[in-house]
Amino acid sequence: MAEKTKVVEVVPYDPAWKAEYARIEARMLEIAGDLIIAAEHVGSTSIEGLSAKPVIDIDLVMESYEKLPEIIRRLQQYGYEHQGNLGIEGREAFRSVKEDGFMKYHLYVCPKDGKGYREHIVFRDYLRSSPSAREEYQAVKQRLAKEYRYDIDSYCEGKTEIVHSILQKAADPRIRL
Repeated sequence: MAEKTKVVEVVPYDPAWKAEYARIEARMLEIAGDLIIAAEHVGSTSIEGLSAKPVIDIDLVMESYEKLPEIIRRLQQYGYEHQGNLGIEGREAFRSVKEDGFMKYHLYVCPKDGKGYREHIVFRDYLRSSPSAREEYQAVKQRLAKEYRYDIDSYCEGKTEIVHSILQKAADPRIRL
């Protein structure tokens, strides 16, 4: 099971997150670079200027699920535990079972056409290009972090409506940024 966040903390954007992502990405490419087609920094820490929980999200993108058994085997050799999709189709979660020297991060392996991966990219790219959506999302996250400081599930549930709204806007070509 994924490690539960004990305290929900949303902090101002930190430019060091880019460098930390690059360190994690380099490690993942060493482990499974020949099995994936891309690595992507997703989630709030990938959006410059957006306050976030200080947790890096990385998607390793595979051509198809045919690669997954070998990716699982490789990651296990380096101390990662496969957690399944954790209820989200098109995304396989992993966690490090030993200290690896990185800041906290979530590692996902996704097929290139998987819903989880596509939504991560669409959401990230829309927030990067829309200051008003970014500010609105940030305000919701900050409010929820105060309201649900010790309840990560309620924090996540509270974001559902705005996340769906942003995904809908991002997918509608008639909506201008």
